[in-house]
Amino acid sequence: MHKIVNETETRMQKSIEAFKVEISKVRTGRAHPSLLDQVRVDYYGNETPLSQVSNISIGDARTLVITPWEKRMISLIEKAIMSAGLGLNPTTSGDLIRIPLPALTEERRKELTKVVRHEAEATRVSIRNVRRDANAALKELFKNKEIAEDEEHRFAETVQKLTDKYIAEVDQLLVVKEKDLMAI
Repeated sequence: MHKIVNETETRMQKSIEAFKVEISKVRTGRAHPSLLDQVRVDYYGNETPLSQVSNISIGDARTLVITPWEKRMISLIEKAIMSAGLGLNPTTSGDLIRIPLPALTEERRKELTKVVRHEAEATRVSIRNVRRDANAALKELFKNKEIAEDEEHRFAETVQKLTDKYIAEVDQLLVVKEKDLMAI
């Protein structure tokens, strides 16, 4: 039974981690190197992550600065960023590539908020599914007479407390991200 509860908590924690990853992909208008995580560059015939062929840093709140490790990579990196579908336009100055991030419009902020809310709801559903699986496992133990009815209820309450805790964490992360998105 403790195994079921521990496994349930682990699966719920994984749902939270996946949610954090998803909402970190939603751009708030601030520069962050992770915005370029999915950009891949043709490096001697291999599709290589941008972070493995250059140094990515933050110039200011709305500018990313990329310093390629090889000068010949500048044009390849620019092409990769433009073709990544991020809506970013890199500019080159010497050995640096600067990427100014456009300010988000009010309409776009509201769209992004809807996306984040949708992700939060999907995460809540995922957590509830984990709860359902745990409760089904507890009922199966009770049905097979491996645990008593009061033990089943006690562990079901523990699973419900875990569910409430992780759903509250999703709600808290959602509030923080929405605030971040709506800040100008």
